Amino acid sequence: MKNKYIDLIEQTFDFPQDEFKVIDDELYFNNIPLMDIIKQYGTPLKITYLPKISSQIQRAKRLFNVAMAKSDYKGDYNYCYCTKSSHFSFVMEEVLKNDVHIETSSAFDIAIIETLHEQGLLKKDNFIICNGFKRPQYIENIASLINNGFENTIPILDNKNELELYDKNITKKCKIGIRIAAEEEPKFDFYTSRLGIRYADIVKYYEEKIKDNPKFELKMLHFFINTGIKDSAYYWNELSKCVNVYCELKLVCPELTALNIGGGFPIKNSLSHDYDYEYMAEEIIAQIKSICKRYNVMEPDIFTEFGSFTVGESGATLFSIVGQKQQNDREIWNMIDSSFITTLPDTWAINQKYILLSINHWESEYERIFLGGLTCDSQDYYNAESHANAIFLPKIKEGDPLYIGFFHTGAYQESIGGFGGIQHCLIPAPKHVIIDLDEDGEYFTKLFAKEQSHKSMFKVLGY
Repeated sequence: MKNKYIDLIEQTFDFPQDEFKVIDDELYFNNIPLMDIIKQYGTPLKITYLPKISSQIQRAKRLFNVAMAKSDYKGDYNYCYCTKSSHFSFVMEEVLKNDVHIETSSAFDIAIIETLHEQGLLKKDNFIICNGFKRPQYIENIASLINNGFENTIPILDNKNELELYDKNITKKCKIGIRIAAEEEPKFDFYTSRLGIRYADIVKYYEEKIKDNPKFELKMLHFFINTGIKDSAYYWNELSKCVNVYCELKLVCPELTALNIGGGFPIKNSLSHDYDYEYMAEEIIAQIKSICKRYNVMEPDIFTEFGSFTVGESGATLFSIVGQKQQNDREIWNMIDSSFITTLPDTWAINQKYILLSINHWESEYERIFLGGLTCDSQDYYNAESHANAIFLPKIKEGDPLYIGFFHTGAYQESIGGFGGIQHCLIPAPKHVIIDLDEDGEYFTKLFAKEQSHKSMFKVLGY
């Protein structure tokens, strides 16, 4: 009878996979021997594998450019990185190696843009797409960028009053965009996104407020589907409505040249992930081209704003099992050396599932368990995977610790968890290690952040 952990994984999934393999009873992630990393740095530990960021960007560029070539699409493709997914300097530096553009969402984002420019990493002709509901400081910072010669900075109007604020702060002609308020899925708590301007109002608003204003040139129409890019009737219907609005607007606004379809490419959160990226890219391009042909307008340049897709699969979070508790006849709890609420807040806040794998003991028998965090909060647990309502891990051996990893955790977790601040029950944020490759393809590591100290927390708390 096959009852080893490696048997379970190989029988359940097509394994090994591109980023995962097992050598001598231990897991490798993108050819990185994780037990070696643990022996050097300990746990809990966050890691970021930088080459994955570049490979994801190049993958999306290839998908859309091939799709455009297949359908003889006339517009260009522009990849924007959505900074809110991860603002870390090492992420931004890796992203900008790939001839991409930036999407921002707050006033402080603009300060990052200026810093990157001063460092020679970002040029003034890069596209800077400025989204979000904008408070005065954000407006001022955007205006400062434009006034200082960042010629492709495009503030995206989120409401009808925003234009007037730019008129007061910007001293030269500038490009702008309009965000469409997309309709949400039927099961959502509300019908229409709180962001953007209603479909029915856009053409009229352009003709009344923008058309005859010599300071502004409407270049981009923007929309974003909250639930992501999916092969569903809902997504295709919203895309179609958006492209129809683009075409109607293009007929009265010749300078309009760009359609921004936002983000939404999913990341792999299970070893059974089977999303057809190639089909989706080709179908998006084909549908846009078809609708434009019907209106007899030129196909727009396409912009995307991929955040999680860019950085999510570069990240992993590693834990030790520090104890096991048998709480009743059926429930065995393995306790990790950190907290899910503070270290992987999406697992607690939105019930996000990640790829969970043992790092060692693959030749051991497996058992069904629950994972518990260190805080005294009843919600600090992880009890299921995206493909099954259960968790199975190798049985614990006395005197031989079990290590586990959550994979593709590189987006949002630090910002949502409050990196560098106070944490629930004052459980410290773990070490963070960056992994990169040298010219010979050999990996090397760099400690980005030590485990959070009590002194840093006390400073925040006023002690």
